[in-house]
Amino acid sequence: MRDLTSGVEMESTDLNGYGGVVSYLVVDLVAILLMTYVLYFRRHWRADLLLSYIALNIGIFVTMSLLTQVRVDLAVGFGLFAILSIVRLRSSAVTQQEVAYYFIALVLGLVNGLGVPDRGLVVALNVVLLLTMLVFDSKLLRDRSRRMDVRLAGVFTNEAALVAELERRLGGQVAYQEITEIDLIHGHMLIDVRLRPGQGVIEPPQPKSHQHAVDGATPAPGSDPAAGDELAAGSSLIGRRDDDVRHGL
Repeated sequence: MRDLTSGVEMESTDLNGYGGVVSYLVVDLVAILLMTYVLYFRRHWRADLLLSYIALNIGIFVTMSLLTQVRVDLAVGFGLFAILSIVRLRSSAVTQQEVAYYFIALVLGLVNGLGVPDRGLVVALNVVLLLTMLVFDSKLLRDRSRRMDVRLAGVFTNEAALVAELERRLGGQVAYQEITEIDLIHGHMLIDVRLRPGQGVIEPPQPKSHQHAVDGATPAPGSDPAAGDELAAGSSLIGRRDDDVRHGL
């Protein structure tokens, strides 16, 4: 009789354990779908990363659920994560915002897979993580400042002239700039620019013909107007000498 009672208790305990895993899985699926589609995809429109975020989240959730349901040695747990760390992610370049979404997907899997008895706390942590991404990845904050790498023709030695040229071409107010590369052979430079869009005035570009070098910038090779004037004067002088020879002077 006691064996029968203990067997029923073990079965009820297993069912409760499985039910808890299923409930946490539902919470995790709802959270990751809200993050990937509502918060990320509808703002950044990159569908190839949706699978990466969801696969990472579900993989972390399953791993943590197994570690909490099955009694394993701590060394085995660290070994499993060491195996996961061997896998290198080879993909195209991702932005810092997309790296943040990777981190949130990983944390959601950890929080929901730990099997914390207080389910209200787990749901509250999910809401906090989603609200954080909702606020700090909002269009209002992203439109206030933009970062871009600008390859500019000419080598500017005057910082004020460089800022003026960037604002004229980009149509915004430059909040910060840093020269990351200078190519003296081809006559251009690479600049890391932090821009406040919509606060500058886009000026029409100056005509390329007979364009004088901007103050603080070195002209590109072969574009010196003075050299062109000297060449034209020399060719006209040669033409006059030819005319004089033809007339016997």
